[in-house]
Amino acid sequence: MNCRTIAEQIFLAGVESVLPERLITKEMALRDNCLVIGHLNFSLELIDNIYVIGAGKASAMMAVEVEKILDSRITEGHIVVKYGHSSKLKYIRVTEAGHPVPDSNGFKATMAIMEIAGMAKGNDLVVCVLSGGGSALLPDFPEGSSPEEMIKLNDLLINSGACIKEINAVRKHLSIVKGGQLARAVCPAILVSLILSDVPGDPLDVIASGPTAPDPTTYKQALDVLDKYDLTASVPVGILKYLKEGAAGKRPETPKPGDLIFEKSYNLLIGSNRLALEAAKQKASEFNINAVIIDDQLQGDTSSVAEYIVETSLKFKVDKNEMKPVCLLFGGETTVKMTGRGLGGRNQHLALLSAIMLENHQGITILSAGTDGTDGPTSAAGAVVDSDTVTGALSKNIDPAKYIRDFDSYHFFKKAGGQIITGPTMTNVMDIIVVIVE
Repeated sequence: MNCRTIAEQIFLAGVESVLPERLITKEMALRDNCLVIGHLNFSLELIDNIYVIGAGKASAMMAVEVEKILDSRITEGHIVVKYGHSSKLKYIRVTEAGHPVPDSNGFKATMAIMEIAGMAKGNDLVVCVLSGGGSALLPDFPEGSSPEEMIKLNDLLINSGACIKEINAVRKHLSIVKGGQLARAVCPAILVSLILSDVPGDPLDVIASGPTAPDPTTYKQALDVLDKYDLTASVPVGILKYLKEGAAGKRPETPKPGDLIFEKSYNLLIGSNRLALEAAKQKASEFNINAVIIDDQLQGDTSSVAEYIVETSLKFKVDKNEMKPVCLLFGGETTVKMTGRGLGGRNQHLALLSAIMLENHQGITILSAGTDGTDGPTSAAGAVVDSDTVTGALSKNIDPAKYIRDFDSYHFFKKAGGQIITGPTMTNVMDIIVVIVE
């Protein structure tokens, strides 16, 4: 059997299960004059206006499904998406903006969304669609700073090796949107947020930097993150000054659990990595392959995770009590601390590291790819490798070690083969790693 092709089909089944058209229609419906969203019911006779706002790579497709249900009942709306992830909408404005590094479009869209949030009154309903990428796509900057300084800080953070929880602890304390502050702007209107998780463990305060959720983190913790990753000296002066003033009690903290602004705010998690892995497991069974979900909360250094995945695969390989073939499924989001100038992403980097470790171990295929269809700043979702990847590359005079040193996995797989290309999938629930052990 062609394990590479099967692994890709298993991955694609996972992605398909978390497409917005499936998830929104499952959670949201109009019945007579009543709007049902999850466990919530709203009589439209008691609602004066309905606003739709949001951000994230999947937010355009989420908004498409919301429009299909609410149609002309939408008073106004605005969402912001990554370039190339837009969809045609009738009642909701769409802005395409920079991701993972914010740009001027993102800053403008943030202000437009906050303007709509501020329009909402007590008898209004605000539907907020959020998905991965929302942190970069909803940028703003604190007093005494500038967009350019925030862009520099964002670049420092995403290349530091810090996990998303740590990165967003900093972002939340430099914003009037993140860390529950969008909910503050919407209050006293009803706020219902439909959320696709791209964070291990699905913490609502971390996904898209938690604009509609209480924030348990503090200014001091934000400063601690900068210290931990030796960024303090590199952070723009205005930003560092603002955080220090916050830690000294001179700036208001983000709203915390129990704050009354969340009294009419509801956060509904509608899609997650676990849901995608369950669908992938079901797809494996169609190939008569037993599948096991090993871990849906992978995080940490990509190199360490690659070692863990290969070691786990080898254990299954030599286990005589384990029926073969077997499919091992992992999900989550790793971090890469860049020290080279190449082009790639965490999935292609993980795949290349795995390929080197698999060179002398036949019968193991590993696919690592992002459910959003983009791995880092590349056009690939990820890559698939096996024991032939390295020998095949060397036969073409392609040295894998050089590409690892340069952090240039994209160009390695472009030359050697093995890239997974899906294009933007319009969803985002982190990464899926499919391992087939024969």
